[in-house]
Amino acid sequence: MTTPATFDLTGKIAIVTGASRGIGADIARLLAVHGAHVIVSSRREADCQTVVDGIVAEGGSAEAIACHIGEMEQIEALFAKVEQKHGRLNILVNNAATNPFFGHILDTEPSVFQKTVDVNIRGYFYMSTHAARLMKHNGGGSIVNVASVNGVVPGVAQGIYSITKAAVISMTKAFAVECAEAGVRCNALLPGLTDTKFASVLVNTPAILKQALAHVPMRRVAQPSEMAGAALYLASDAASYTTGAVLNVDGGYLCV
Repeated sequence: MTTPATFDLTGKIAIVTGASRGIGADIARLLAVHGAHVIVSSRREADCQTVVDGIVAEGGSAEAIACHIGEMEQIEALFAKVEQKHGRLNILVNNAATNPFFGHILDTEPSVFQKTVDVNIRGYFYMSTHAARLMKHNGGGSIVNVASVNGVVPGVAQGIYSITKAAVISMTKAFAVECAEAGVRCNALLPGLTDTKFASVLVNTPAILKQALAHVPMRRVAQPSEMAGAALYLASDAASYTTGAVLNVDGGYLCV
């Protein structure tokens, strides 16, 4: 008899990066609601602990581990702690990202280029390799990469950010192909314009917002919580035959 699809994450160990606020925090909360022990990670441990305290207050299980994914030694330290304490990993949500430059692509400084690539490409890649190796030794797992619709249609004045998010989409498919035999699934979530601090320059500038929403059939900005359900699906056994997928959560933006 076929086991029904389930969103139950009881007993699962999950890492969510960039989880001190916004999309990452809401994903962490929802994974915990469904039974996962969530490692809330971001650059500042105090901010992560605030999210952890909220999860625990609601009856969930979580802990805070600081990690700047643009720093290789911090990635290695994170996984050393996880392996020592838990001995396994079932879910990784790569959500931490940076977008330090908003302007014409020809004005992209080398330092800005390097910072964006280090976090958005190298960080995702090495978080994924460490996670997949750990998952492989425990029967598999799920990696969810939070990319962006900008990886498909480059955002105006967001050139290098858009380029890195296109790379994340390609990276997702490469990991899906090469890690499937190890039982490791890898999928990408593509948020549209979402009301977060990260996107505040877009959401809080009326002229830019009006122009952006003209291309969104639902004619509104998403809330961070609206990304969490898609991440839960991709992380859970409900998506057991889903790998290499690119899931748009964008109010119809990429349909236009």
